Amino acid sequence: MSEHSVELSHGMHVVHDGPRQAPPLLLIHGSGASGGFWGPVVPALSRHHHVIRVDLPGCGQSPPAASYDVPAQAGQVAALLDGLGLRSVAVAGHSSGGYVATALAEHRPDLVRSLALISSGPSLDALLPQPLLLRALLAPPLGPLLWPRGSDATIRRGIRATCARPVDVPDDVVADIRRIAYPALRTVLRRNAAYLTERSVPERLAVLELPVLVVFGAADPRWEPSSAHQYDAVPDARIELLPGVGHVPMIEEPEATGTLLLGFAATGVDTPPVTP
Repeated sequence: MSEHSVELSHGMHVVHDGPRQAPPLLLIHGSGASGGFWGPVVPALSRHHHVIRVDLPGCGQSPPAASYDVPAQAGQVAALLDGLGLRSVAVAGHSSGGYVATALAEHRPDLVRSLALISSGPSLDALLPQPLLLRALLAPPLGPLLWPRGSDATIRRGIRATCARPVDVPDDVVADIRRIAYPALRTVLRRNAAYLTERSVPERLAVLELPVLVVFGAADPRWEPSSAHQYDAVPDARIELLPGVGHVPMIEEPEATGTLLLGFAATGVDTPPVTP
């Protein structure tokens, strides 16, 4: 099979990298983002894994969905994995993508072998006051006016406001963000909050008996970095804090992030851990 292919499947834009016969690794992006956010770590991961990146419904190059509830999004991801004939997949989610990954493990434990959460806030009480630019872009009354008119430069500033160090934001990532409609983005954010309000992520994971890796930037401006230790409630969870890194470790520190994911994705596989 091709080392790189793109398809539209089960209502989602899907990108495959790496050999199809290699252990599968599913990457799920956060709110309003796209699979492109994982781009900097894909070359290292795809040397050892069949890497599957999705654009969640309404995001990136995926069409809108009837429901943006977290379990509904997880259901579409499950249908994709079923269609690919995959079981026991290593799954990584960034930010709210960690909620979709968690819901996938809750509802289809046969599909998930291990779970890595990157910058996934554990509960609403861990949410920090958001950077001013993000508040203006994402929330009423200015959001509905500013979001559709946001320039590429504004989008880049918005992403950089979540980072703790200078980053280059690729053109394709900016283009993907521009595609999400403001009403869909607001709905996604509300449904994510509803998922956390119902039960925290550590509470959900504590009963799943899965290997869990939690990665936080020690300088995350969106979620209180020390809240990563709420995941101590998950039996045998491994928690890693990356010094000087903000909310987007895959872009800010791709080498360290890729190394953590590679080692963890080997959990439960009959091969020794790999190095990038």
